[in-house]
Amino acid sequence: MSEGPPLPVVGVSVVIPVLNDGPHLWRCLRALASQTRLPDEIVVVDNGCIDDSAEIARGAGARVVRCDERGIPAAAATGYDAARGELVLRLDADSLPEPTWVGSMVDALSEPGVDAVTGGAIFHDGPSGRRVVMARAFLGTYASFATPALGHTPLWGSNMGFRRSAWLAVRDEVHLDPELHDDLDLAYHLGVRHRIAFVPGHHMRVSSRTVEPRRFARCFRRGAGTVFAHWPGDIPPARWVRLARARRAGAVR
Repeated sequence: MSEGPPLPVVGVSVVIPVLNDGPHLWRCLRALASQTRLPDEIVVVDNGCIDDSAEIARGAGARVVRCDERGIPAAAATGYDAARGELVLRLDADSLPEPTWVGSMVDALSEPGVDAVTGGAIFHDGPSGRRVVMARAFLGTYASFATPALGHTPLWGSNMGFRRSAWLAVRDEVHLDPELHDDLDLAYHLGVRHRIAFVPGHHMRVSSRTVEPRRFARCFRRGAGTVFAHWPGDIPPARWVRLARARRAGAVR
């Protein structure tokens, strides 16, 4: 990222980490250009691309920042640090947001006491008659695994957002290990002092390649690794008690 004077703060930033995913990124950026509430900026994080992803991003008017440390956790953190928005939204290069996505996330983050939000999705590819069912099964598996471990709503990187102030509060605590899930890790840190809310509705479509057997196995392995990275301090019963005490004391809004 080039040096220069600080950029002015804006309302809403969208962050997209990308690694050699030009065609998907092009479609994602087109969908973002059709939002009923346009973001004030789009930050595409080039995580060492050797394809034309960076050129596609610049051609669409996005700001490109470079992250040479490989892995989604480092790339996402680089994007959050570079974002100028008071509200930071995150999706993946193969995500296709519906025109209502940015507006729905901004509205949810405008609710009193909400510092982070996340939502569901349906698949935009794969067998047409099974896209909704498959997506619900995938996200249901994630929620049934992550919610008890956290003691609250998990974040999902393909459809999430948070206040910049919340990110800055935990920035030095997050893990940048490429073998961990950055969204689940961020939820561990944000959930201690910040409220995470779920945004209902079908505002996002994502690729079904996540449920390909090898990808799904890797996803599950990284999810388990993320949970274990927070033990023993965040072993569920101990975390639940700590969260309950924080809520009674008003530390979690």
